[in-house]
Amino acid sequence: MKSGLFRKKDVKELLIKNGDVQLKQSLGAFDLVLLGVGAIVGTGIFILPGTVAAEHSGPAIVFSFIIAAIVCALAGLCYSEFSSSVPVTGSAYTYGYIVFGELVAWLVGWALLLEYGLAVAAVATGWSSYFSSLLEGFNITIPKVISGSFNPTEGTYVNVPAIAIIFIIAFLLSLGIKESTKFNTIMVFIKVSVILLFIGVGIFYVEPANWQPFMPFGMEGVLSGAALVFFAYLGFDAVSSAAEEVKNPQRNMPIGIIGSLFLCTILYVAVSLVLTGIVSYTNLNVSDPVSFVMQIVNQDWVAGVISLGAVVGMMTVILVMLYGGTRLLYALGRDGLLPKSMYELNKKYQTPIKNTWVFATLVAFCAGVIPLSKLAELVNMGTLIAFTVVSIGVIYLRKNKNIPSGGFKVPFFPIIPILSFLLCLFLITQLSAFTWIACGIWFIFGLIIYFTYGRKHSLLNRE
Repeated sequence: MKSGLFRKKDVKELLIKNGDVQLKQSLGAFDLVLLGVGAIVGTGIFILPGTVAAEHSGPAIVFSFIIAAIVCALAGLCYSEFSSSVPVTGSAYTYGYIVFGELVAWLVGWALLLEYGLAVAAVATGWSSYFSSLLEGFNITIPKVISGSFNPTEGTYVNVPAIAIIFIIAFLLSLGIKESTKFNTIMVFIKVSVILLFIGVGIFYVEPANWQPFMPFGMEGVLSGAALVFFAYLGFDAVSSAAEEVKNPQRNMPIGIIGSLFLCTILYVAVSLVLTGIVSYTNLNVSDPVSFVMQIVNQDWVAGVISLGAVVGMMTVILVMLYGGTRLLYALGRDGLLPKSMYELNKKYQTPIKNTWVFATLVAFCAGVIPLSKLAELVNMGTLIAFTVVSIGVIYLRKNKNIPSGGFKVPFFPIIPILSFLLCLFLITQLSAFTWIACGIWFIFGLIIYFTYGRKHSLLNRE
């Protein structure tokens, strides 16, 4: 029983190309960096800096972003070693299968499905409200009854725009990852251009006096701010889901993961400095701080462009997170832990169209009907569980003699993996009791599926 639950995948078998059922290798380092920026820069840069500066960090939010980036970079280095050594789709799930065995891998995969699914649903809900306000600027109003999650007391029953954007992105993904990355590239350039416009215009209105006091809540405020803005970086792990579709993964995967983190940190720090320099941090506790400060300095046209950038920015997050979820289902189906249909590729497009539409439909239901204010925190739990497994897993990976040499290696081994593991555990302890309970229910449901279907149909079980 015990050996069955912890049976491990053979790395050599994983790396063997499997005939017709093989994802196309079409992505380069630049594609991966843009995929990472597309996933990371979304709601975080347009909403978080204002509220965190006002309530926790003050102008020292720049230190909060840097500390959070360092924690993510440590986990990112561990991801880079795994994804360059074992360039197979499935992200932390596949890595867990190699070093810890089937049961741990299933639980990590189950946690990641929670992360990707709820992240897409939550971002689609946010996108819907930005999109509605953008349309109102053109005197077009979406009826209230179809513009919010199920809440009869507020007069909303279903969030049609949120459902629509998920299905549009799912259609794009079903055409192929190269086509999707072309769309992502255009959207990322628009999004980054809008952010650079804000910085370029806003820098002329900065008053250094607004940066005083720079650290009003002390170091404790900076650290609590770091725990909050950490979640502005979520999404870089979705880059590792693309490992099987990357040309020269040993070189390109580390560039994609670390490069996207580095670029996003620079953008976050620059936006935070300009925000807190234009207006005192005490006035920034608003839902749209970037547009808000532009209106204060009478740059309404910039505020309008920023709203458009927020709409575009969140579309790329939906794209990359939806992509990560479909590739995870593909890996679970390939291993027999979920039905074989999750593993089937379309002959024409060489993409897993069936699992793309199954995943999109379930996520669209959540986005359209369920209020996600509390459930959004579950995204963080799923991510941090994956981070801890990957961080400690690198130590076991090094002991595996079947791993091909020549890939990226984590520097200062084993200090960085251990430090990353401990920091992620610390952040898990900061999550609310509700999150722990809801996550526990999700895992119980996952264990029922594993013991009634997955364990019996597992490819390793048949072998």
